[in-house]
Amino acid sequence: MDALEILTDLDNVFPYFQPIFSADEHRVIGYEVFGRYQGENGVVSLGPFFLDESIPEEYRLEVDHVVLKKALEKFITISSEEDLLLFVNKDADLLMYDNAESFLSLILEYQGKGIMLDRIVLESTERAYKGNMEHLDHLMNYLRTYGIKIAIDNMGNERSHLDRIGQLAPNIIKVDLNELRSTASAHVLHDILYTLSLLARKIGATLLFKNIEMDYQLQFAWRNGGRYYQGYYLHNPGEDFVDRDIMKEKLRGKCQQYITYEKKKLEALHEVSEKFNERLTQFLQGKSRKLLEYEELIKVLSQYLNDVSFRLYICDENGFQKSANIFKKDNKWIVQQQYLHKNWSWRPYFLENIMKMRNDKKGILSDLYSDIETGETIRTFSYPLHSSDYLFIDLSYEFLYEREGLL
Repeated sequence: MDALEILTDLDNVFPYFQPIFSADEHRVIGYEVFGRYQGENGVVSLGPFFLDESIPEEYRLEVDHVVLKKALEKFITISSEEDLLLFVNKDADLLMYDNAESFLSLILEYQGKGIMLDRIVLESTERAYKGNMEHLDHLMNYLRTYGIKIAIDNMGNERSHLDRIGQLAPNIIKVDLNELRSTASAHVLHDILYTLSLLARKIGATLLFKNIEMDYQLQFAWRNGGRYYQGYYLHNPGEDFVDRDIMKEKLRGKCQQYITYEKKKLEALHEVSEKFNERLTQFLQGKSRKLLEYEELIKVLSQYLNDVSFRLYICDENGFQKSANIFKKDNKWIVQQQYLHKNWSWRPYFLENIMKMRNDKKGILSDLYSDIETGETIRTFSYPLHSSDYLFIDLSYEFLYEREGLL
């Protein structure tokens, strides 16, 4: 891309707008602005131009200013849609180059023309930013005093950005689904998103999933708490704004599909849980089994549950193991005495689940998680032996894989 050609032909620099859709209304809630240039070979993205550090910052800032000015000029035409947002992507280095003065002066100019500042969402792209983060935070917070909303971009699967969210407390967190290409990626991203969603809820931020290019990614975004969606699967960027209800029927239909799938999955989990409760209740009703010492009991249970489990153990209500582990290795059960008396109360939801079993007087099935020892994706079925001791049955990946809705 010839930077000089662009700088001397700013009339052919213009914005494209990509619609962003909401999960609650299934309609357009805003647009992200992208820079485009009409050259001899057609329309090209200005992304490489803005990322090219060999081009002086003042030149990149000048082109960025032209794109934003034309975008705001067009956004005025739909100013009556007071809930529509305009997402403006600003490189952190360019933003800090003049302490956002050119950006703010332009936004304030168009405030006088009818665009409320609380409709502007400033996306900070910080991946390559080498400056002082504290100064950037001060600037972002200063811009927020004008009513401008703040979004953090390029979250993807980067764990290191979690502390940035806590510091800046943005209004919107953008999650990149570009790397969601395999089941393995989904599992890793799901774990990170769980933490991210808890943090977002705590600070009152909204999750926006971008780069949605297939149905699987949209379903993933829906299942993981995404309120806003963006990507080629929904709508391409273009010169013009679209009918806000352009995807309403499709999104409603997809939403219904996802709801139906999740309900079937929850029904499958409930059914498995009920069958385990019945199976264990029936097994443990025998008088001779009630008198077994715990180590003998888990040995007998390991044979009874050989088709579904790879590990069993018993804990009291405070998380201290009352038995050793019995663990299946190379299709043989071995007793691991080193686990006797270990405490597991530190595990997430342990005490909460104990209280639930005590109150409901029945066993419960855990969510999916990675086993510390084997690294496999598993679930645990927990069952109350009596008022103070509880049986834990780790279900094998093979068992989960063979049953629909368990993975």
